[in-house]
Amino acid sequence: MKIIIHDYAGHPFQADLSRELAKRGHIVTHLYFRGDPGPKGQLERTSSDPAGLAFAGIKLPRPYDKSSFVKRRFDDVAYGKAVAKVIRAEQPDVVISGNTPTEAQTSIVKACAKGRVRLVLWVQDFYSIAVSKLLTKKLGFPGAAIGAYYRFLERNQFRASDAIVVITKSFEDLAKRWIGRSRSVFTIENWGAPDHIRPLSKDNDWSRKHDLHGSFNFLYSGTLALKHNPNLLVDLAKFARDKAKIVVVGQGVGIDYLKTEKNKQSLDNLILLPLQPFKDLPEVLASADVAVATIEPDAGMFSVPSKVQSYLCAGRPILLAAPRENLSADVIFRSEAGHVVEPTDSAGFLKAAERLLMDEPLRTRLSANGRRFAVDNYDIGAVADKFESVLTYAVGEKQSEREQDGYEIRPRMWRRRLYRKPPGQTT
Repeated sequence: MKIIIHDYAGHPFQADLSRELAKRGHIVTHLYFRGDPGPKGQLERTSSDPAGLAFAGIKLPRPYDKSSFVKRRFDDVAYGKAVAKVIRAEQPDVVISGNTPTEAQTSIVKACAKGRVRLVLWVQDFYSIAVSKLLTKKLGFPGAAIGAYYRFLERNQFRASDAIVVITKSFEDLAKRWIGRSRSVFTIENWGAPDHIRPLSKDNDWSRKHDLHGSFNFLYSGTLALKHNPNLLVDLAKFARDKAKIVVVGQGVGIDYLKTEKNKQSLDNLILLPLQPFKDLPEVLASADVAVATIEPDAGMFSVPSKVQSYLCAGRPILLAAPRENLSADVIFRSEAGHVVEPTDSAGFLKAAERLLMDEPLRTRLSANGRRFAVDNYDIGAVADKFESVLTYAVGEKQSEREQDGYEIRPRMWRRRLYRKPPGQTT
């Protein structure tokens, strides 16, 4: 097949999927937003990559500003149109699109419908629900009204797709309700890269460069956004002031908050560093004695912190603040690789941190469990098998199944919505 994989964020594991599919003979173009400041994978060709693989970073004429809702909205629209332009030019058989703001996704859906390109939505989170909750908190009723509009857009995008991939079974029910069908929804959990991220010595070039090789380190790596709680990291820094360093390697609005609190409360053990190149990620994670991740209660139903998969690959014990129903919490319980506490339980978070700080045999056992889980479960070949099944369904089988169920597609409608035929109608 000729495939476009569009991952707005440019995360590592999506790039791994593109490489694996290209190795199998597919022609794959991997698109991502060059202006997004979040963690990035290997988004350039290497000497070992197959000829059928290409990467393209989409640019905007001005810097992307997440702090302004109005500017961000217009930039999202412009970005979606830029991706749609590539889809029209490439004319692929199928597009897989994920991690994409709602209004940007609208242009992608329209381009696929107009060009009769099959569309697979890869649902890492429910973007419109996150926007709705955020705006309702900030603006009250007007924010709730705007959020309802975004949910309307995202529901129509779900209905316009030929298949939906969700990353956790807890997303399935909402996805099925939105599209009114169940067979189009597939669950494929996120994965890590155990071949690239291996357990390394804590005493390495990167840790020495930042004077972290001789201290006990709680490490948070990745985006620190509104759906995370930086106060937990502040509390941890105060609790461990004379015992450990709290190392935050990341970006996002939460970093600015940490900078303010670091200066206000003289938290010298709170170390703030920018995101590091992907090639340095194994050494960054190896500098951790305990790896930390958080997700807010309201975000637990629509978002999953994917950094946990990298922590497992690195073989580091994990301290996670997340709702019990969140996929990351479930992964920690299954792997027996760390401690999970409710995100609102600051005292429990600090108690778990103290236990991990004081008990080296426990850390050793949790580390080994996590690495074993990653090796046993994160096989890119098996993941690619699942995605090929989804692509086959979307490209080859969806039309006949819809016809058997009494549905037809009206391609002139960009949403490609489903209309039930009147009884007895055959065309």
